[in-house]
Amino acid sequence: MAEQIFLAVDMGASSGRHLAGRFDGRRLALEEIHRFDNGPVAMAGRLFWDLPGLWNSVVQGLRAAAAKYPGQIHSVGVDTWGCDFALLGRGDELLGNPVCYRDARTEGMIERATAIVSREEIFAQTGLQFMRFNTLFQLLAMRLENSPLLAAAESLLMMPDLFHWLLTGQKANELTIASTTQFFDPQRGDWATDLFQRLQLPTKILGRIVQPGTILGPLLPEIAAAMGLSGVQVALPGAHDTASAVVAVPAKSDSGQRPDWCYISSGTWSLMGVETPRPVVTDRCRELNFTNEAGVGGTTRLLKNICGLWLLQECRRCWNLAGGVYNWTDFERLSAAAAPFESFIDVDDPSFVSPGDMPEAIRAFCRRTGQTPPDSVGGVVRCALESMALKYRRVLGWLEELNGGPIETIHIIGGGAQNRQLSQMTADACNRHVVAGPVEATAIGNIMVQALAASAVGSIAAAREAIRASFPVEEFLPQNPAPWDAAHARFQSLLPL
Repeated sequence: MAEQIFLAVDMGASSGRHLAGRFDGRRLALEEIHRFDNGPVAMAGRLFWDLPGLWNSVVQGLRAAAAKYPGQIHSVGVDTWGCDFALLGRGDELLGNPVCYRDARTEGMIERATAIVSREEIFAQTGLQFMRFNTLFQLLAMRLENSPLLAAAESLLMMPDLFHWLLTGQKANELTIASTTQFFDPQRGDWATDLFQRLQLPTKILGRIVQPGTILGPLLPEIAAAMGLSGVQVALPGAHDTASAVVAVPAKSDSGQRPDWCYISSGTWSLMGVETPRPVVTDRCRELNFTNEAGVGGTTRLLKNICGLWLLQECRRCWNLAGGVYNWTDFERLSAAAAPFESFIDVDDPSFVSPGDMPEAIRAFCRRTGQTPPDSVGGVVRCALESMALKYRRVLGWLEELNGGPIETIHIIGGGAQNRQLSQMTADACNRHVVAGPVEATAIGNIMVQALAASAVGSIAAAREAIRASFPVEEFLPQNPAPWDAAHARFQSLLPL
């Protein structure tokens, strides 16, 4: 078949990128077109996303893509992180900048919600992991503050839905991103409106849910003309970045069978889970605080959110603000020189959620738990990496329990796959075969869902076959797993569950 070009706008919580995918039916080649920074902005007592700045970056990338591939781009799709949203009022007026999920307004909201509807009932309706920044708790915080924006709202658009609307003028709630809200029912495949009503939230803001792979429509005429993108369609990928990333796992999977592999989508967050044919909404799943999110092709992503490289991103920001000049290569070198297994942290402790002095937060956790805090850059980095690997080991055991059988291979995808030290630690801590890559998994999955929408590839299995043929991976086998057993026993004693 003739080569087709699809454009992925992959927007993470710390950076974004436009990647063009050239697909000939068998192999996919990626080219980075544009890259931009992202991050929350503190203003007027809130943490906001800089929506005008992000839109400007999207426009710049589209212009660059049109100049690089004039008249050749078939479609474009946007994926982002989960949970955050924008509200539209009467006449589709945008009601303010979206608030970042790390904003403090959701402190205590889980307790406020479960005083009205029990945890058991919320989980039975949504199958979702309880995290204070889930969309449900953000909206509850707005209601309890008597937010005039919520009172005026007519529509809710999750972040990728917002950009798709800006591109096409069409409002739609894509399935995979809707499933991150904690007011989506994965068993019915629709909004959990009863839960919404019981928390006195306005159901009128909930729009139509559409499947990934849907052609939403062409670019707005003024956008197409201004950017030289006439005839380009907007095709919905797995709009939640993890949903797109999981499509790019280079695994050989037999549809309908229990998978013997799991994934870690590794970046700011580590999303660790398995792909299942149906949701697992059980008491045990709730007790372990796992989540059921919608995947592409009718699958469910049974996973657990684990704090990931955010820890080191924040450490790097703090150290560099203080005059240091550290990059990721420096971190790996300094961490390798530090003594192993000196101290551990619970990477999901609430003290690590918000921006701040992360090195001191890590040391403070160690002091609170009777450990000697790390006193060097390498020691802090090693503490964080070892703690992540040990958390993966704990979650792996739970996944095997919920999955009903052993998991032989761990696929690490996304930017964190470049951290060879973390990959080897994961292989040793979990005593499992680790396959690292592809790095740009989210953009690759985004592009392959667009290719599915264009009938350029026939199935997810065929897409994964093309991904295996197109991108190298690195494999890690356990080298010295024995010391991790004692480390894991110490680590477990620090955790609340």
